[in-house]
Amino acid sequence: MKKVIRLAAIALAVFSLNSCLAGKFMAHYALTPTPHGVDDIERTRHKADSLMPGSTAWYDNYKAQGILKDEWITSDDGYKLHACYIPAADPKNAKGTAIVIHGYGDNHYVFLYLVRMYRDQLNYNVLFPDLQYHGYSEGDEIQMGWKDRLDVMKWIEVAHEKFNDDFMVLHGVSMGAATVMLTSGEKLPDYVKCFVEDCGYCSVTDQFKKNLDDMSKLLPNAIITSASIVSGKEFGWKFEEADCRKALAKCEKPMLFIHGDADDFVPFSHLDENYNAKIHGYKVKWVAPGAVHANSYAKYPEEYTRQVSNFLKTVHNMIAVGNL
Repeated sequence: MKKVIRLAAIALAVFSLNSCLAGKFMAHYALTPTPHGVDDIERTRHKADSLMPGSTAWYDNYKAQGILKDEWITSDDGYKLHACYIPAADPKNAKGTAIVIHGYGDNHYVFLYLVRMYRDQLNYNVLFPDLQYHGYSEGDEIQMGWKDRLDVMKWIEVAHEKFNDDFMVLHGVSMGAATVMLTSGEKLPDYVKCFVEDCGYCSVTDQFKKNLDDMSKLLPNAIITSASIVSGKEFGWKFEEADCRKALAKCEKPMLFIHGDADDFVPFSHLDENYNAKIHGYKVKWVAPGAVHANSYAKYPEEYTRQVSNFLKTVHNMIAVGNL
């Protein structure tokens, strides 16, 4: 019996050591990928055109005219952060301001289709930032939306200073959607009226477990626990902190939830988990049939635009009759 116990103890020690090493590898693999930042700009410019043809030409044209501009701020932890902003197509009759937030490994170029939707079709001013470790923004690692929410709160103030609107919507895709949901649980200015989240995960822990399971069914969940500990020590936050459901439980402002039912990266089940977690205020969801991850607009551009437009009109009407 003593021999069995010793062998079990040795096996447990080896397993724990391997989990720790695997956890450290996973934390760095997930949060400090390469290439990133300015080294990855060209790929993402091409990606923007694949999602909506002519996007980079649109961007370059307005940039050359001085209509689309750059802005810089400093994060609370001292990083220089970048965003672009552009006024509505008809500035005098702008409906409000949209902040568009990109996903994991992307940057402000990639979701130009949303920038163009808000600016050219819905007549909103738009600010679209690079999150930390992405695009032209500094940062030592990806924040998965958790610390990003603090940077977005700064961008909210900047956008309001630029456009002085009393109606602001935050719209994010994938990790950007998680960023929006995590931000929604914070105390925000009254002019932030609503949110749109597109295929966001319900928590970093759940998403990384899914990614780990995709790698191999045999890998233990202890690796996630270990990676979270490593992240806490080295990056200042643990995975379990970044739980969109906890933030959504505090959100009282309207939110549109979007998810493709063929999404096999952020599971479709996360839609209802997030939707059900929001227990206060107006909410609505739209399921994009057959859409894979972050593909709802590309598959249904007209319907996507209609869903967003109708949601925003509803929120405007709620404000007009004093229900918000």
